[in-house]
Amino acid sequence: MRGIFSKCILLIVMLPAAAAAQDFLPELVKRIKPSAVAIEAFDARGQTIARGSGFFVGADRIITNRHVIEGSYRAEVHLLNDKRVPVRGVLAVDGEGDLALLQVDLPANVQITPLPLVRRAPQEGESIVVIGNPFGLEGSVSNGIVSAVREIPGYGKIIQITASISPGSSGSPVVNMAGQVIGVATLQAAEGQNLNFAVPAARILQLKIGDARPFSALASDTQKSKRVAAERLYSQGLAQLSMDDYARALPYFQKAADTDPTYAEAWYQTGYCYGVLGQHAEALKASRQAARLRPEWAATYVNIGASSFALGQFKDAYEAYRNAVGIDANDAQTQFALGLSLEKLGRGGEAILAFRRTLEIKPDHVGAMEKLGAALLQQKRFSEAIDVFERLKVYRPDAKTYNYIGESLLENGKAAESIEAFNTALGLSPDLEKARFNLGRAYLAAGNSDMATAQYNLLRDAKSEYADRLLVLLKP
Repeated sequence: MRGIFSKCILLIVMLPAAAAAQDFLPELVKRIKPSAVAIEAFDARGQTIARGSGFFVGADRIITNRHVIEGSYRAEVHLLNDKRVPVRGVLAVDGEGDLALLQVDLPANVQITPLPLVRRAPQEGESIVVIGNPFGLEGSVSNGIVSAVREIPGYGKIIQITASISPGSSGSPVVNMAGQVIGVATLQAAEGQNLNFAVPAARILQLKIGDARPFSALASDTQKSKRVAAERLYSQGLAQLSMDDYARALPYFQKAADTDPTYAEAWYQTGYCYGVLGQHAEALKASRQAARLRPEWAATYVNIGASSFALGQFKDAYEAYRNAVGIDANDAQTQFALGLSLEKLGRGGEAILAFRRTLEIKPDHVGAMEKLGAALLQQKRFSEAIDVFERLKVYRPDAKTYNYIGESLLENGKAAESIEAFNTALGLSPDLEKARFNLGRAYLAAGNSDMATAQYNLLRDAKSEYADRLLVLLKP
């Protein structure tokens, strides 16, 4: 009876809390909606050529997508109270991020609260709200979650959202439950796909703001510049990369590079996509062109290194990774790749140094621990190898790690301890033939030929190549 009574009290307590959670979203929308706007762009004859969305980030500053105002003669902003305000000019543009910062003159009797921006990336699963103007329906609200935050090499983060983005919603604020802007909604239609994603708010904070430029000047630059057309193609490629569709992304980046051969970022992404698709000869051509255009960009050399390594051109890979490390020595994965290239060139001492530097930057880099321990073992630095493999065991306590520990102990003259390690490895993976072979060696070193013979019999029955190798040790 007491249990039923307690559950009733709990239910009564929880119901108001649930109701409060339902009320929270309308309150949030009510608070942020006045800061969201509709944007209408016109040609020289006064005809509407585009509609989009935007939001205030300052008392007289509005963010929208660049493609909303591109090619327009003038634009105006529709406020929530039906007032229309002309756009004075464009303060900044981020072509690759598809962002434009506009300046407006608000009437003295209109007060707007700018929306705060968040520099950090959101968490996957985080709830969000989008306020935009899909198909001209001004002030429409949609909600959803952050479905993914992807890191696109050579570009940065991109945020995938479940909230629907339709024509007219481009430039809408994507807002978290604290009322902070985490991104700018962008619609990229590619081959019939509607891809819902947002450009992180951090890119707004990186805009290089200048004097307000009239739309006519922007339109004139657009007509003259190959870069603007190339950036449109580049953005389409990014939309496909956000879905990990490298085959579909590649043609957009190729066309962008063909449109503007001086566009280093387009060459970079072309090389990156070719590399992921396994077409490394083509990847090298594109990546080297990117490096010629932007020799200070470490990522281009990483691409060159990766494709050279895949083609077995280890000296070229080493040179490329060395260039990358010279530009940015604090990237753990580049240091690790440099170590792998040195290892392939037989330069073990230098490889050890690269692996150690990797672990200084990223102490939990499992690959670097394994490679460092193996290199130390090869150089007969057994005590150091044991220390590294014991550290590896914390992060990866599998059969392979215990086999490494056993090998290091055995070579260091500690046969009894090595037997324990090999038995642990086989307990985790009974089919690890190398560990069984090593266990046989350890029993021989400990003077137990019967147990060594038992390991040989097991390897022979399994028709393992290690059987004959152990037999040679049993009957030299």
